[in-house]
Amino acid sequence: MITDAHAPHDPAPGTPPASAAGRFAIGGDLSVARMGFGAMRLPGRTWEGPAGDPEAAVAVLRRAVELGVDHIDTAAFYFYADLSANALIRRALHPYRDGLVIATKVGPDRSPDHAWLAPADPAKIKADVHRNLRELGVDHVDLVYLRFLGQDGPGEGRFEALAALREQGLIRHLGVSNATAGQLAEAQRIAPVAAVQNRFSPASRDAEADAMVERCARQGIAFVPYFPLGGAGASDVAALRRVADRHGVSAAQVTLAWSLSVSPAVLAIPGTSSLAHLEENVAAAALTLGADDLVWGVWEGQAGRAGRADLGGRAAS
Repeated sequence: MITDAHAPHDPAPGTPPASAAGRFAIGGDLSVARMGFGAMRLPGRTWEGPAGDPEAAVAVLRRAVELGVDHIDTAAFYFYADLSANALIRRALHPYRDGLVIATKVGPDRSPDHAWLAPADPAKIKADVHRNLRELGVDHVDLVYLRFLGQDGPGEGRFEALAALREQGLIRHLGVSNATAGQLAEAQRIAPVAAVQNRFSPASRDAEADAMVERCARQGIAFVPYFPLGGAGASDVAALRRVADRHGVSAAQVTLAWSLSVSPAVLAIPGTSSLAHLEENVAAAALTLGADDLVWGVWEGQAGRAGRADLGGRAAS
């Protein structure tokens, strides 16, 4: 559900920077700025390191909240060595201010030596939710995604386990991540789904992803792209840099503004361990893209793979 969705170029006076693109009510009752923050990169630059700077991470989290970010995405498997995203969030922000929404994911897990483990069974799903509760220092989690790996789905009691914890009051809303349309439909037959977190960016967009965004918008489901900046090298595309140069902004800011222009149901959660990049990312919520900006042509073959001659966001009116 969209709430107070001001046009990105015309936010109401006094609007926090993160809310410049409007707000969205996750599950109909958790109102968040459409520009949020992803905590994956705080413990380490990549899954293999190097380790992050905990003091810098705390500073980034606190500054994000100062800028109006009220939606933080994390997971217990976001860790490197003895640094974890959940612990950093708790250290920086606990006790949490009213209205701060924290989302987490369960399903996959990583061993202490960083190897990915088999998808969790229902008992492990429940244990992982309790782990997130302990690490974050909360009595319930606002949003918990079941993340799928390949063809595994909500069946075999996995989504039912989350639904049971929701009935117990330990989870407020449920989501699915890395989900196909079939996996979303299967989950919805078990319990309401408030959010979908799938890969989506100008570089990774295809017809299936577009259909998922449209479905979420129709059903009032938040669509929360992971890797919203497209991954390594995406911001180096010449056509994207030309749009950025025209506005005097970075390619990353153009990419985030494009994501927010695709649908009012899209919530951005770019992550960074840099204060400068955080400021830049949040400022993208106020960036207006016109029709000429959104027609980027065949973006080094990326848009062409989706059978498009443009990237099809919504131009400002």
